[in-house]
Amino acid sequence: MKKWSNKSYSEKIQMRIRLLWLLFAAMAAYMVIVSCLGGGDSRVVTNSADMFADIVLFGGMGAVIWRICQNKKLLKNRMMLKAQMLKERDERNQYLHDKSGGIAMDATLIFALFVTETAAMFNMTAFYIALTILFGAALFKAGAWLFYAKCGPMFRNI
Repeated sequence: MKKWSNKSYSEKIQMRIRLLWLLFAAMAAYMVIVSCLGGGDSRVVTNSADMFADIVLFGGMGAVIWRICQNKKLLKNRMMLKAQMLKERDERNQYLHDKSGGIAMDATLIFALFVTETAAMFNMTAFYIALTILFGAALFKAGAWLFYAKCGPMFRNI
């Protein structure tokens, strides 16, 4: 098996498609497991928590399917594939991503979303605390991204 860095960009896109299908299957399994455990009981959860859980789960599943379709579209059109590759390799985009927390912050946000989703189906106190933490982390990331997008070039050589 080739190392990740030695693969061509189209092979990386194909791997992303496989990982997205795996994520979709995990989301469907999560939905079944939570319903078997009695999560989402309308006597326990509020309407806002139930709506949040539905939007995140089904919206997430829709977003995953949309990304799969977009990636398959890239594989069919070489011009779009090359444009996407140049966009991903752009140093400014990489700089902004790294300065706004990078992959660690992205993983933290995904984990916080998972915790908030689960709490929304079982415990309202935990849901509101997790939601506050999720929004706070998202605001920190967005704030850092905006700061470095506007003021970053001034601080680049410090």
